[in-house]
Amino acid sequence: MRAAVVINPSKSAGRDIRGIVARLGSRHGWEEVLWLETTAEDPGAGQAREALAAGVDVVIAAGGDGTVRCVAEVLAGTGTAMGLVPLGTGNLLARNLGVNVADVEGAAEAALLGQERKIDVVRSSRDGGPEQVFLVMAGLGFDASVMASTDSQLKDKVGWLAYVDAAIRNLQGRPIKAKISVAGEPVVSRRVRSVMVGNCGRIQGGVEIFPGAAVDDGILDLMVVAPGKLGWFGVIAGVIGKGRSKDTSVEYFRGTSVEVGLDEPDDFQLDGDHEGKASTFTARVDPGALLMRV
Repeated sequence: MRAAVVINPSKSAGRDIRGIVARLGSRHGWEEVLWLETTAEDPGAGQAREALAAGVDVVIAAGGDGTVRCVAEVLAGTGTAMGLVPLGTGNLLARNLGVNVADVEGAAEAALLGQERKIDVVRSSRDGGPEQVFLVMAGLGFDASVMASTDSQLKDKVGWLAYVDAAIRNLQGRPIKAKISVAGEPVVSRRVRSVMVGNCGRIQGGVEIFPGAAVDDGILDLMVVAPGKLGWFGVIAGVIGKGRSKDTSVEYFRGTSVEVGLDEPDDFQLDGDHEGKASTFTARVDPGALLMRV
């Protein structure tokens, strides 16, 4: 048995990741680990393809959600298992899979020796561009603006609380007219602040953005945010109430595919990484396409 580790070197400072994985592999009779470092030009996809070409048994993504997404984009549909060693700020997929993000050694051991399970991936496209995969959530509008304006230095100091600072600075943004369809059926045509499509439900702090969402249910979850008379208090109430009130500040929809069109481009994010701006977005679920070892 042999493992490859696709590692973001900027995330592993001060952590003996290489030593931990090497010791675990040696203890259980695995061959020498193949180490592949990401770069600014190639944040994980090229390294994952190299790992597949080497014929390894598991590819471990060691980094944040961006590294995880890039590796998963290559591994989805191949049948080669993927493991996680969460080293980022959000680590949202790891949290949704029950991985202890504070236990690096435990995560590494699970990636090598844990149980395998299939999870869904979401195949998406913006403005008619090339297909991209995401695992946790994508968003147009407010949430993506938060990602774009988060202070990286502050994030290094206080972690996910830096997103709260960015959110406060973006509260006064302007709504944009959106037309949204789920599974081919129109569901929304009005001005909104944010449209989020989720593959699983939980974010930092244990907050459940998409009620009842599961990473292996073959369904996409959609949240539309449009603050009304109560402003953002209505949004907070809608999230807490999981959209059960008659107030349309927060609306939830579910289906196997989503199409979003905006009257003008707005900020866009995939799994927490700001990807620029977009005015159209499509997404479809690919059930059970990724084999995880956790």
